[in-house]
Amino acid sequence: MADAQGDNERAPRMLPDAPASLAGTAADTSAERPWPVRHLSPKIGEYIARMSPVWVEGQVLNVKRWRHLVFLTLRDTEENMSLKATLPASEVEELGVALEDGARVVIHAKPQWWARGGDLQMVGDQVRSVGLGDLLARIEALKAALAGEGLFAAERKVPLPMIPRRIGLVVATQGDAEHDVVTNATARWPAARFEIRRVTVQGPRAVADVAAALQELDAVEDVDVIVVARGGGSLEDLLAFSDEKLVRVAAAVMTPLVSAIGHEMDSPLLDLVADFRASTPTDAGKRVVPDAAAEAERLAGARALMVAAMSTRVRRERERITDLRARPVLAQPVRMLEPHRDRLRHARASLRAAAVATVARSRGEFASAAASLRALSPQSTLDRGYAVVRDSAGKVITSPGDVSVGDDVSVRVASGALGARVTDVSPPA
Repeated sequence: MADAQGDNERAPRMLPDAPASLAGTAADTSAERPWPVRHLSPKIGEYIARMSPVWVEGQVLNVKRWRHLVFLTLRDTEENMSLKATLPASEVEELGVALEDGARVVIHAKPQWWARGGDLQMVGDQVRSVGLGDLLARIEALKAALAGEGLFAAERKVPLPMIPRRIGLVVATQGDAEHDVVTNATARWPAARFEIRRVTVQGPRAVADVAAALQELDAVEDVDVIVVARGGGSLEDLLAFSDEKLVRVAAAVMTPLVSAIGHEMDSPLLDLVADFRASTPTDAGKRVVPDAAAEAERLAGARALMVAAMSTRVRRERERITDLRARPVLAQPVRMLEPHRDRLRHARASLRAAAVATVARSRGEFASAAASLRALSPQSTLDRGYAVVRDSAGKVITSPGDVSVGDDVSVRVASGALGARVTDVSPPA
């Protein structure tokens, strides 16, 4: 049935000229002068027929055989896009392997437009299987290119936090990876908290879903480490984690990243760009948190060492104090003061004698000075009967010419003063 349809529609057709009432080109059409489907569909087929055959790669789905043709859907491995295709059954048989859903192939085909149904289909004439060798070669080429950019350099990697506030976890919607990470982490550190994103980890949506989850968790403030975990699988199952787009997103993430993809022998490119590679999801659960029991044991050991150190120090200081107290200077401290007592006693005696001598000497000097002072003092002269006469202005009178008869004068004697008046002035003899 389909073969008959293909034979009829593959035959070249001469497109009829457009009636005079129709627009000559697509650009000339309008709501008033549209093209009918019978006119547009052949034109689309004519346009597509100009395209050259092309080698195209994809993943096989919905494989069906009818007579000498094999019908299938060729799906992109990264984006949600697909094309219908047909292949000669003889070509498929020559592959040497079964063409099953999920297989990756490269086919040589030419696009063909089925005008009647409005379908586009790739009509193939050759098919090649994409083996593990081809996939590995592509991964190695991408690995070399990304390494040349420095994405895998050791200096780009950052250490994991000692105790993360929250652990970001990217896992499959179903699977054991989430259980392995969460169970082992909480067993070691019961206070561990998780921010989990369950996404598709295999197939065409895997790259976009995992990349979006990484970016979302990187934006969460209290997520201190991100774990991408997936169980084991074939190389094809893990291809998403060697995709260039995902690797570049992982390289741009600022939060420390742990890759826990597959088993020990699996090594997708995400392992190389991550800050830490865990051999399995179980290993990742043990690496992102400390062991509470081990930390408690270490703390107890440190406390015991501190106690032992302090005890040793106290014992040593006690021994030093005992040694010091046993020394004669501390056992009989008064004996140490005896020499100083004698010196102090002699010093006191010398000081007392010096003070007495100084006072006696000072007294003699004072008496001598006092006697000299008294001898020179006007008072001593007055005591001998002399007097000092002053005029009314208080000036000492030394000559009879200093006063006149009748002037009042003051006479200073040894024990007081007298008032007098001049009655006679005699010139000096």
